Amino acid sequence: EIGGRMVKVYGFNGQSPGPTIRVPQHSTIIVEFTNAIDFPTTLRWHGVRVGNQFDGVPGQTQSPVRVGDTYTAEVYFPDAGAFWYHPHQRGHIAQELGLYGAIIVDSPDPQYYSSANLEETLMLDDVLVDDLGILPFGFEAPAQALMGRFGNVLLINGQPDYRRSVNKGDVVRLFLTDASNTRPFNLRIEGGVRMKLVGGDLGKFEREEWVASIVIAPGQRYIVDVMFEEEGEFPLTNRITAVDHFLGEFEYQVDTLGIFDVSSRPTDYEYSAEFATLRTYDGGFDEVRAQAGRPVDEELVLSLRIGALPLPVIRMLEIDTLYYPPVEFNDAMPMMNWLSTGMNVLWLMHEPAPDVDPRDLGPAIGWRFRQGDLVKIRLFNDPGSWHPMSHPLHLHGQRFVVLEQDGVPSSNLVWRDTVFVPVGSTVDLMVEMSNPGSWMFNCQIPEHLGAGMSMSFSVQASGA
Repeated sequence: EIGGRMVKVYGFNGQSPGPTIRVPQHSTIIVEFTNAIDFPTTLRWHGVRVGNQFDGVPGQTQSPVRVGDTYTAEVYFPDAGAFWYHPHQRGHIAQELGLYGAIIVDSPDPQYYSSANLEETLMLDDVLVDDLGILPFGFEAPAQALMGRFGNVLLINGQPDYRRSVNKGDVVRLFLTDASNTRPFNLRIEGGVRMKLVGGDLGKFEREEWVASIVIAPGQRYIVDVMFEEEGEFPLTNRITAVDHFLGEFEYQVDTLGIFDVSSRPTDYEYSAEFATLRTYDGGFDEVRAQAGRPVDEELVLSLRIGALPLPVIRMLEIDTLYYPPVEFNDAMPMMNWLSTGMNVLWLMHEPAPDVDPRDLGPAIGWRFRQGDLVKIRLFNDPGSWHPMSHPLHLHGQRFVVLEQDGVPSSNLVWRDTVFVPVGSTVDLMVEMSNPGSWMFNCQIPEHLGAGMSMSFSVQASGA
């Protein structure tokens, strides 16, 4: 039940979201995946540097699992951190219907994290519903290909009314994952609750730091410690700046995702001193920093090509360039978005071609690297394209650090697999090519992926 409506969703083992998988770092699990939904699909281990044959990309690493068939995957977990699993075939449908789950990989070091009273895994999502239930999808090609599918009901762990009871003085560790199709969140706990940023996709930041809010894009994960020093109700909110394109006005919007209910009962174990300490972590970034100043190896431009859209929509695309960080969209022009599909919109990741109109370019790129290479990749999100928007880009099979954004070096590194590239921004990555195979680099928004926003690259095994 969502917002008083009974809706049909998908699930893993009868659950939506699926069960949280918690495993030790360097462990291996065997997973039997039986497809009992309505169409062929695959299963991805997002962020996990798995063997290439288990990466779950249809047509590249495996064939889709047919309805009624079972597929066995062997999943090795080389990195500590927060990860998740989800489909990669018709993901705009399956993911929207709740087919995803969290993965927590624990370091063997008992001091890897500081002490906490509670740990909570929060899968952030939204869903698009009306009085009849979940609104329909484009089956052969994704609808809402322009901006992606925004929901009108915000969810935590599949429910719109998340509530967590804690004791006064409790330190709570939050494992955050943005499992939505399109929506980036700008998260804050109201009432002056302190938030300590601890980790990202593949482990810990170099330095823990205090933050007022967390911007998390589809596919990204963050690890945050919070301490509730006073009793009362403390909302977890999403704060954005929405745009009214017709009136040319900004509208500040605050939505509540859930409530932390803090009782007057004191915490069972006092961890305030540990919480107040900002710890450091050696993530093995010395070589990355040593090579940060070298020339760029590869470049990608993010842009858009459109086909047979109605003329009024094209005119709106030409003027619809407003952007207000850190989160710029809330599906402010839904009718324009609904008219766009993967048949008339092509999102592009292309190499720079100054003398060619990006709308005349295709998506074909095939980079080749060798295992052990450190590759510097520059991403530019072209603000002059038809309808620029921020893109969460996900690199399969490898890990990287964000070296700099718009010429400003990153001062606090963390290993990542997904990067949020704002409109007009240039982002430099240093990628550690450690995992042999044929891999995908794609926009995590499934409607954009279905509209062409992906490319392939290969990593040749050392000694091969």
